[in-house]
Amino acid sequence: MGLVRFFCSFLVFLSCLIAVYGQGTRIGFYSTTCPNAETIVQTTVASHFGSDPRVAPGLLRMHNHDCFVQGCDGSVLLSGPNSERTAGANVNLRGFEVIDDAKTQLEAACPGVVSCADILALAARDSVSLTNGQSWQVPTGRRDGRVSLASNVNNLPSPSDSLAIQQRKFAAFRLNTRDLVALVGGHTIGTAACGFITNRIFNSTGNTADPTMDQTFVPQLQRLCPQNGDGSARLDLDTGSGNTFDTSYFINLSRNRGILQSDHVLWTNPTTRPIVQEFMTSGSNFNVQFARSMVKMSNIGVKTGRNGEIRRVCSAVN
Repeated sequence: MGLVRFFCSFLVFLSCLIAVYGQGTRIGFYSTTCPNAETIVQTTVASHFGSDPRVAPGLLRMHNHDCFVQGCDGSVLLSGPNSERTAGANVNLRGFEVIDDAKTQLEAACPGVVSCADILALAARDSVSLTNGQSWQVPTGRRDGRVSLASNVNNLPSPSDSLAIQQRKFAAFRLNTRDLVALVGGHTIGTAACGFITNRIFNSTGNTADPTMDQTFVPQLQRLCPQNGDGSARLDLDTGSGNTFDTSYFINLSRNRGILQSDHVLWTNPTTRPIVQEFMTSGSNFNVQFARSMVKMSNIGVKTGRNGEIRRVCSAVN
């Protein structure tokens, strides 16, 4: 009897620990401590989007890059000479000013309450909604990381990755192949630098280097990205619909018009082709899976309870 009583007491104690220290994120985390938090973020993102629509894909990409390096802890936002944002894969990230603006307003309304990591997760969701995608509920309660090192940015998905390499990188965070296709489908908005595709559209004699591409599409890409042109010039990842969150990206893949090699293989590989076919014919299925996969990704390595901190300035010097 004494052992049973002890065990029951231990469970009560354990439940108290869970309540105090937290075991993850949840919907409505700020409902009492900062009830207008999500509205403030949403309004701020919409305001910046109205001035520069490019912030939408920028914020979505920034959130992804944050989560794939030490978890979704806002460490990508920290500045400094050797911070994550100085790494090669992050130097073109866009939207830092949006997060800083939202944080300033949140600090005025609810000082020291809302984390930068949560602001970024919410801003990514709002960016999809503003570009005609489906919204979703974002679990919140993340705390901010204190460490941001460029040297840790070494496992982000690369434009030249094979499917096997992409699968390995996603699986490291318990994201399956369906999650992979859905999340890469975020390329329905945004751009890529010409430098990432010149090896696909030219060879040493100036002809196409990738015969698996739609050959009628190659001249268009060659005009946008001349062989000896500016490698930093950019082109839409979803030709014809680069500013709208829709299924056009998957339709382009099915026509062998994927811009990046890592996109193209989603169609040419028999493992992922059925998922691409499903998403290109059902916007509903894509939107539902994208939201589900975003929530799953946004819970990678989160810091809660006493882990991490609530930064007062998101872009503070690391």
